Formats: sequence, structure tokens, C-alpha cells
Amino acid sequence: MVETKLFKYEPSDSDMLSAVGAILRDGGIAGIPTETVYGLAANAFDGKAVAKIFKAKGRPQDNPLIVHISDISQLDSVVSHIPPSAYALAEKFWPGPLSIIMPKGERIPNEVSCGLDTVAVRMPSHPGARDIISAAGVPLAAPSANLSGSPSPTTAQHVIDDMWGRADAIVDGGMCDVGVESTVVSLVGKKPRLLRPGGVSLEQLESVLGEVEVDSAVLAELEPGQKAASPGMKYKHYSPKARVIIIKGSFDNYRRFVMGKKDCAALCFDGEGDKLDIPFIEIGREHDSTAQAHLIFDVLRKLDEMGVDTAYARCPDTDGVGLAVINRLLRAAAFTVLDVDGAMLIGLTGATGSGKSTVAKMLCEKYGFAHIDCDKIAREITADGSPVLSQLAQAFGEDIIRDDMSLDRALLASRAFACEQATKLLNSITHPIITSKALAKVKDFTLEGKTAVLLDAAAIFESKIDKLCSFTAVVSAPEEVRKARIIERDLITAEKAEERIRAQLSDGEYERNADVIIANFPPHNIETEIQKLIQKYEEKRQ
Repeated sequence: MVETKLFKYEPSDSDMLSAVGAILRDGGIAGIPTETVYGLAANAFDGKAVAKIFKAKGRPQDNPLIVHISDISQLDSVVSHIPPSAYALAEKFWPGPLSIIMPKGERIPNEVSCGLDTVAVRMPSHPGARDIISAAGVPLAAPSANLSGSPSPTTAQHVIDDMWGRADAIVDGGMCDVGVESTVVSLVGKKPRLLRPGGVSLEQLESVLGEVEVDSAVLAELEPGQKAASPGMKYKHYSPKARVIIIKGSFDNYRRFVMGKKDCAALCFDGEGDKLDIPFIEIGREHDSTAQAHLIFDVLRKLDEMGVDTAYARCPDTDGVGLAVINRLLRAAAFTVLDVDGAMLIGLTGATGSGKSTVAKMLCEKYGFAHIDCDKIAREITADGSPVLSQLAQAFGEDIIRDDMSLDRALLASRAFACEQATKLLNSITHPIITSKALAKVKDFTLEGKTAVLLDAAAIFESKIDKLCSFTAVVSAPEEVRKARIIERDLITAEKAEERIRAQLSDGEYERNADVIIANFPPHNIETEIQKLIQKYEEKRQ
């Protein structure tokens, strides 16, 4: 535990600046204000001091930092070569929310660059940041001053919440003006490349540089094994405790989708919240990306104060600063995006032996519904040679992979379901991939003209994949009926059938989570029961 000192920034307070400058010169770390987000700063030339940043944040060691300077004269001490285009960008956008990647200088330790031969540099426009850098007398390496993976801090209180007892000092410089981290552009390579969008838009960069390539990781996750060339490129980032799902489509369809949802909140545009029947936070006018950028991290932190399970975020524009907003939302949502203007996604589940496969077949054959089998997807992503196998082996032991490179599913199950923590670990590896592939199939079915898709998953509630569905139907039958069906279907003993039943949710848990219950046992008529689902589907379409 570190003794944290709290300071208030005042331009005329030389004692405060001297105190913070001394902390940084002496190898300490400090939360400081900038115009983008608050940074957690250390002497950029001191590898041991920089290492404290990673420890305080719990930051992965492969995520490079940005070096902050207060004057252009400091640039020579940070980089080994300054291309003419860097001077052009600096003249236009410095001081300001732009970081430029160039070849790193000899004084920059590996702790800053994470082994890369390049370094990102910027000159913040917040006077407090520049005064603190000048008082320290050295450039400062600084990522955002938050716990790694959580929403970035835009107020001193956010920094206090995350870094009290971790940083040596925190300087309150008011709320950040921009609200998202700086734009990062690389000048290393044949063409300038945008690695992270921010307060300086792509269009503004192009006005100085001409053509600028946009890295694929701006709107998509890094390829397996790909090293992050810039902060903010990791798979999941900026995340509240609540699960974030981005919703594309018209407001009317968004409203239909979220109406009646439990334990959730809407992240919507100004004026939309009062039209919903769930808790909401408004994030600015629909086409005002500057206002959205200013609010986005504060809004994500407020979700945790609300205590909701899931947040459904309206999808912003991608023009101008909007590209930065959607970039941050995508990482907060782990790239989970649902298009409600496409085919409606309906969750279908039920305990083993309930007969949900029979119901799915009838809905597909008689009503033209498309079908996604999540169990089948799970088998596909763990097939021989799948890249998922290496992640599973790292988590559960190399011996779960047989000599022929196939997965020993029984051995994996014995370890993954041994305790709740192990099951959560398994789910954290497989569920995002299953979700991504399921949503890709929904998109394909939409292009084929399908209007309804059944998402068939035995563990739909445990995996929380039901949160992607407009509604969820549970196929139900008494335990004795299900046991008899399992024995006949799988030719197993009554004891084995009972083991399978006990491994799933209870009947009451299925029914409490269901929007529609389809009774699939005598004397109920299955055709009549299915009409409950059809009626709910028609209601959601209206």
C-alpha cells in the first residue's frame, strides 16, 4: 500500500508543482490531468519507475506506453529520427490529443516500449500536464490512470477510486475536455497508419498527411499472436463490470429489443431514454460525436453504480471523433455487436430430455425459422488443430490435448467443471468465440432473407447468451418424463440419466428466466404450445 498525496492544480501554485515534480524525478508515479483522460505518469527515462505503473494498474507487459513532453525541444531526447511529417503534424495539432509513433531514442527503456523499437510521443494541451512535465524536468510515460481494462478516468475522483494507495500522488485538474485517449498515428512504414482514433480525427490527419491507412484493429480485434503496436489495441478494454452489447439499427427496433429486459440499462442518445421502460443513461445527441466522446467513460463508470448486469449501447456514427467512440465501445463490448434491423434472434433452450430439438425442427420446417446450434459451434471451435485448443491447454493443462492433437473432452470436463472458478475460466475462453460465430451466422441468415433465427443453446442462461436475444423460450417437461426420454434416446441407466439432469439448472430456474414456456408433454398439444412463441415473435415485430 502506497501513501497517496492529493493535490489541486493551480497554475500559480509553484509549491504544488515542485512537490509533484520531485515525486516524479525521484522515481514515483502520479495521476495527472490531461485534456484526453487522466494519466498515470512516471519518468520516461527510468525503467524502474515505469515498471511501477504496470504494477499499479495490473497492466499487461506487452502494452506500450505513450511519452508526454511539454516542449518540442524534448523530442530529440525521446526519438532517434524525426520525419518531416512529424513536424507538420506537431505544427497543426500540438499541443493536443495526438500521439505520433516514431523510432525510439536510446534513453527510452524497454519498459516504456514493451520491446518495440518505436515509441509514441505527444504534447498534451492541458496546462496542468505541461506544467507538471516541466516541473519534473523529464518527459513522462503515462497510460490512463485506471485499473487495467476498466473505463478510463476523466475526473480526479475516477483516479482516486482506482489508484488511491497505488500511486504516490494524484493531481486534481478538473474534468477532461476531450474524454477519450489521444489519436495514435504511426509514421514508421511506407504510409502513415492510424492505430487508435481519438480527439484528432482521421479526416484531420489526412488534411496534413494525405492518405492514411486505418489499421484493421481500429474496428476489429487483434489477430492471434499479433503484438499491440499502440495502447488501446487489446481485445477487451475500457470495460465496466456490466456486460456491454452494442446495438445497431433504428431507434424503433432498439426500443422493441430492450423493452421488458431485466437487470439491464440502456446507453442511448439524448431524448430517447424517456421512451424506454428500463433504466437508461443518455450519452449525448445522436450525431454529436464530440459530446459522446466527452461523456463515454464517465457513462461506463456510472453503469457500475447502477449495478446492472447488461448494458445495451446504441451504436454511434463512425465519422470524425465518432470513430474514437465506437472504437472504445467495441472494446468495452468485446466486439459484441447485434443488428436489430436484421433477423430477430430468439433464444431456445430447455433441460436435457425436454424435447427442444423437436420444437426447433417444427419451427424451422413449418414457419421458416433459421437455426443456430451453439453446441455444434462449441464442437467446431474445439476441433483438431483449432487455435482455441492452445488456450484451453494453457488454462487446464497440456495433457488435455492427445498425441494426435485432438481434445480429450472428458478430461477437460473433469477439470473445467470441478469448481465455479474453473467453469468461469472455460466460459471466458469459449463463450466470446461462440457468440461471435453465432452473430456472424445471424448476419448470413439476414442476407438470405430470414426474419427469425433460433439460437439453440443448452446453457443459454448460464452463458448469458440470452442477453443477445429479443426473447427466450424454454421447452419444458417434468423430470420423470425427461428421464424416460434420455434413457430411451441414449441407452443409458436411470442413474446416469439422473446425473445429467442434476448437472443442469432446476426446472424453476429455467422457468424464472424464460419469456415463453412451451410445455412438451401430455396432455399438452405441441402445435398449440408453439403458438405461444409465434405470438411473442409477432408482438416483438410490431
